Amino acid sequence: MALPIPVFIGYDPHERAAVNVLIDSLYQHSSQPLAITPIVARQLHGVYGRERDPRQSTEFSFSRFLVPYLQDYQGWAIFMDCDMLARGDIAELWARRDESYALLCVQHEHVPREDVKFLGALQTRYEKKNWSSLMLFNCARCTALTPDYVNTASGLQLHRFEWLQGDHEIGALPMERWNHLIDVQPSRPEPAAEGGPLLVHWTLGGPWFEAYRLGGGVLAAEWFAARDEAFRLWS
Repeated sequence: MALPIPVFIGYDPHERAAVNVLIDSLYQHSSQPLAITPIVARQLHGVYGRERDPRQSTEFSFSRFLVPYLQDYQGWAIFMDCDMLARGDIAELWARRDESYALLCVQHEHVPREDVKFLGALQTRYEKKNWSSLMLFNCARCTALTPDYVNTASGLQLHRFEWLQGDHEIGALPMERWNHLIDVQPSRPEPAAEGGPLLVHWTLGGPWFEAYRLGGGVLAAEWFAARDEAFRLWS
């Protein structure tokens, strides 16, 4: 039997519903066992001690970069933001591991038009925007991400991957299948089995927030259906 795929999910107390629905969607679609760990800042006492930056939109903006440390810099691991929904098998992403790279991600060219996103959070603009929202880490090649570095480096140093030797260490994941940015990229509501995205991302705010209940249209309805199915099974 294959070993469980280690998946780390950014956790924010304002998005607990999103975290739980994402976890259930991953389990429902996966063909392999998963070891899922939400990254909860208050559980990282003595490891993660950054003061909250007013420009942070989530609690896990920087703690995500502790994944290689949490893996003891061994093997591979997946990180993803919590404001996502799995529509296909995460094992297909896992199969894309490539020892030629230190990490793989979807290399978006996202230049936000808005100044504010969910819950009044400031929208920031920088090179490689949203690349770090889904990362496939080759942990042994990410040893620069020590707790000290993650606690002291600037946000741009972290999110622009300045801790690597260069962009040649970053592999590209197919944009049409992974980390589809809802209401940023052209709409892709078709099912994953028909070529639609396997993982969708409400980067501007998801339907678990009252103000964004219709975000993504058909995909918002899909998120509510996944939530209702999960709650039915849990009850």
